[in-house]
Amino acid sequence: MTRGGHKDERGDPERKCIVTGESQPKAGLVRFCLGPDGQIVPDIPGRLPGRGIYVTAGRAEITRAAAKGLFARAARQPVKVPGGLADLVEALLLRRVQDLLSLSRKAGEAVTGYEKVKELLTKGQARVLIQASDGSERGKTKLRAPEAENSLITCLSAGELGLSFGRERAIHAALAAGGLTPRVVEEAARLSGLRMMQADKQDGGETAMKDT
Repeated sequence: MTRGGHKDERGDPERKCIVTGESQPKAGLVRFCLGPDGQIVPDIPGRLPGRGIYVTAGRAEITRAAAKGLFARAARQPVKVPGGLADLVEALLLRRVQDLLSLSRKAGEAVTGYEKVKELLTKGQARVLIQASDGSERGKTKLRAPEAENSLITCLSAGELGLSFGRERAIHAALAAGGLTPRVVEEAARLSGLRMMQADKQDGGETAMKDT
């Protein structure tokens, strides 16, 4: 099982995290590689050429790898690590989740809006429920995620979720079973790992009330 709680159902090959020393499926790791100038580059899709360097998808792990010179040790050569690496990875993962959600919407696999989400859940056609992190707790409790593992995503704000659907904001969304849904779940799990520490430190804030 990966850091984000996603089981390795596809038999993905395992890679070792340079921080923890533990091996796990690539779905729970972030791949980095060396650019032509020797700079560490996050490879979110995992497609860039060259030898990969893997770190658990967590803010603490990526920050430690950058601060302790673990990238250079893994690469066996001097490297340049960009400042704010964990923030950069978080931003790239957010963009990837939003892009996948947008593609899911266009493919007819994703809906937003309370009534549409409720209907999909009631019919048993929803695979994943997505709730904005800053949505009203009272409103969110009116919808229940499907009784399956990894069926709830809560790492996006209302504004971030809304952008995926061409809206100013969105509180509720749902994914039907489809080819893109497992990828959304996987990337959202990695994004959640980057945001876990920040969420633990939050002590309140503005609450988004409605889908608009």
